[in-house]
Amino acid sequence: MANRLASATSPYLLQHADNPVDWWEWGEEAFNEARRRNVPILLSVGYAACHWCHVMAHESFEDEATAVLMNEKFVNIKVDREERPDIDSIYMNATSAMTGHGGWPMTCVLDHEGLPFFAGTYFPPQPRHGQPSFTQVLQFLSDAWTDRRDDVRGAAEALREHLNREATGGAPISSAEIGRAAQLLAAEFDSRAKGFGGAPKFPPSMVLDFLRLRGTHGDDRSRQMLEETAEAMARGGMYDQLGGGFARYSVDADWVVPHFEKMLYDNAQLLAVYARLGTPLGDRVARETADFLLRELMVDGGALASSLDADTEGVEGKFYAWTPQQLIEVLGPDDAAWAATTFGVTERGTFEHGSSVLQLRQDVDDNERLADVRAKLFAAREQRVRPGRDDKVVAAWNGLAISGLVAAAQALAGDPYLRAAERIADYLLTVHVVEGRLRRVSRDGEVGRPAAVLEDLGCLAGGLLDLAAATNRVDLLDAARALLDDAIERFRAQDGGFYDTAVDAETLIARPREAVDNASPSGLSSVVDALITFTALSGDTRYDEIAGEALASMHEVASRAPRFAGRALVAAHRLATGPEQVAVVGEPGQQRDTLVSAALRRFGGPVAVGDGVHASLPVLAQRSAVAGGAAAFVCRGQVCDLPVTSAERLLGGAHHG
Repeated sequence: MANRLASATSPYLLQHADNPVDWWEWGEEAFNEARRRNVPILLSVGYAACHWCHVMAHESFEDEATAVLMNEKFVNIKVDREERPDIDSIYMNATSAMTGHGGWPMTCVLDHEGLPFFAGTYFPPQPRHGQPSFTQVLQFLSDAWTDRRDDVRGAAEALREHLNREATGGAPISSAEIGRAAQLLAAEFDSRAKGFGGAPKFPPSMVLDFLRLRGTHGDDRSRQMLEETAEAMARGGMYDQLGGGFARYSVDADWVVPHFEKMLYDNAQLLAVYARLGTPLGDRVARETADFLLRELMVDGGALASSLDADTEGVEGKFYAWTPQQLIEVLGPDDAAWAATTFGVTERGTFEHGSSVLQLRQDVDDNERLADVRAKLFAAREQRVRPGRDDKVVAAWNGLAISGLVAAAQALAGDPYLRAAERIADYLLTVHVVEGRLRRVSRDGEVGRPAAVLEDLGCLAGGLLDLAAATNRVDLLDAARALLDDAIERFRAQDGGFYDTAVDAETLIARPREAVDNASPSGLSSVVDALITFTALSGDTRYDEIAGEALASMHEVASRAPRFAGRALVAAHRLATGPEQVAVVGEPGQQRDTLVSAALRRFGGPVAVGDGVHASLPVLAQRSAVAGGAAAFVCRGQVCDLPVTSAERLLGGAHHG
């Protein structure tokens, strides 16, 4: 027997390639081995930036005695949830059904069909707080497999029925229900610390995008919730005050101490949120976050890596936290005292071991001093041991990054961000498309085996459409159409909704169909939003008709739990108000840049940009400069506003003509 992970494309699997556990990758070979040996399958699911995944690996999977037990009693399969979200989704549903909660690392024990008869998350190496040790759990499950097979079979069959129960289509989401969703969000808003929910508190990226849309249509309360939450997150410790970019979530309700891993999907979405905010703080955070993405996540070929770890040298947050003494060593006593006050670094510490996470709760009077102090601290931090990087390229998250970088480019007249977005798009269309089908992951320029799931098609199509609009590139419009046509052909359900996997994908114990937006958009909501965008840019109304049918399958979650339907609510709002077609034409220059920035902040995007002469995209056809200057054109359905030549008028409202 041997560990078989050395040839994996996933950095998470490669982290376990030297374990004494005889790991297999997911596949029929592993299941056949379990049948041959007549032992159950232990499925362990995690991801590279997961702190508790590292902890359990060190405590259990690197332990020789534990490995002997695992190898003797089970066939052990290791899965990267970011590489195989379809597997993760099915078994996370099972874990939640069996235990009432979920999370990673996820530990499931399966029969030879792949049906789980036990599920859990982290298990300690020794019994702790009434929780059994990992080896006790393993022995119990092995005994159950041997001695109580009927009980095992009964538990597995009961779960099969649960996993294959499908939500079916509902009614369209009405304008009144969209308004009620905003009211529900207002009722759940944390008016003291901002954001939604308690600890741990996650960045509500898609909900903020929905609130922005509501705000631009006259909902002042939604605009207030957006601005207050965006400011609280950017001033707290979840935002990297030296290097830009956001950690995955705050462990407290006040945005002070983060869980330190930095995920591409969070930063891509938050980049777009802050770029569209239209405030000085929003502009600063957007610029710093875009720079972080390009500085720290870019891989050879121009695409972006998946994440940075929370841990350095086995210590969570070590790269990011500071003590007063460390400030003195870098800055000297005077600037260190000023920096400690400015960034909230205390003797007791706001984090662990007397260290503090940097916060910037108020603006300072001396911006020159702030810039100097930040530069010195950043340079000193660069000498520290860096967190590990998961350098696999995920199609969906790079699609989100294209959208974020396009928003930053249009908001800030940042041409380098637009060029970076084009490099990502060209990489994905070159490396990830194999025989006309999209693949989910690549690493070191080599595409992986896993097929794309629905979120890959939806998020990449959305990114390509935003980029097509910004660059007047019809080839990108055509590439997005191909992805959406593939989604319609191979992923669409009979009720008009969508499955997460294709009809010809690997057959699992259930066909996942997730209607909820989590940290990133569901495949369903990302495809629906991209279908609406495609109609806006192409004029082909067939696509937003399909979007409307699919959106009905999210009716219940959007109306009852809007915090988990942010992207769906954005799509519903766009359908209810148009969708809006926005184009800015004119010669390149400051006037056009100013109009593009105003249009992005007023309407959210996509904003099509042309020179008034060469119109590759239908949305730019027959539109030209007005009186020799740049002009913005806005249409909703078949009704168009008069062309606008000033940013003030564009931001101020509509003028029908």
